[in-house]
Amino acid sequence: MTRGVALKLAGFAGALLLAFGGAFALGGAFDPVADAAPEAAPHTETTEGPAHGEGHSETGGSTQPPGLAISEAGYTLVPAQTSFAATGPIPFKFKIIGPDGKPLTSYQVTHEKDLHLIVVRRDLAGFKHVHPTRAADGTWSIPFDFTAGGTWRVFADFAPAALGRTLTLGADVTVAGLFKPVPLPRATTTTNVEGYDVTLAGSPVAGKESELTFTVRRNGAPVADLEPYLGAYGHLVSLRSGDLAYLHTHPTEDAVAGGKGGPEIKFGTTFPTDGLYRLYLDFKHGGAVRTAEFTVSLGASGNQPIPTPTEDTTPHGH
Repeated sequence: MTRGVALKLAGFAGALLLAFGGAFALGGAFDPVADAAPEAAPHTETTEGPAHGEGHSETGGSTQPPGLAISEAGYTLVPAQTSFAATGPIPFKFKIIGPDGKPLTSYQVTHEKDLHLIVVRRDLAGFKHVHPTRAADGTWSIPFDFTAGGTWRVFADFAPAALGRTLTLGADVTVAGLFKPVPLPRATTTTNVEGYDVTLAGSPVAGKESELTFTVRRNGAPVADLEPYLGAYGHLVSLRSGDLAYLHTHPTEDAVAGGKGGPEIKFGTTFPTDGLYRLYLDFKHGGAVRTAEFTVSLGASGNQPIPTPTEDTTPHGH
């Protein structure tokens, strides 16, 4: 081998080493595993403490509305199963896994409960607000009747004792059986539920806190003796049609122990965007809790609320 050839080979080998070294450095800088889990956006409080606030909706300072994610701030909603072979009362079980990888067992009470479970089908029919029980190992369970086939959304609304604020995590479950989609009901200003007429008034604007006023009447007379339910005279859940973004609001005034409320129940809430929303108002009277349902449209309709009339939106008439 001549001296010239040897020098050329040495230079070529050096270039290869530089190329592989650069590729190795780039590979370390763009770790596909590390880059797949970006750091969560910082959280800013919008209400004091972990409670739902005095009539304020809870976006919690997140980059997106609550309920769209199965995991947030290191806490994850883990259903024991996500598909069911048949309808009818069945044990629905789940855990909340904390940042330490263990089931969460330490909660701060929000509105008289450690955890609120909201269940609704993806077409916004069949809404239920229930309260499961928790075992010592952190497993939550409740007998639940999904009533019909389809994809259902479950929301866990809770405040970990160590976090100091409320989280709303959501997950889908599927139920085998006949699926008959229920169209979003048309709009009026009054709905009737089990003999109670409930009206909705207000002019909400997307992105700004607005006041909504519900008025409850029975047989034409105002109901002025509403009973406390979960520490208030009403409980409102709003879901955005399409992705089921979750807004959880409470009256601007909490119930006084042993007192009576009504006929008006006022809420302060912030709808994050224009669009269609389904509202579910729980109120208690005569020892029973009832749910009045409304549709609100923001945007094309001039930012006016459009409540829905009485229609059976629970799948299969339940």
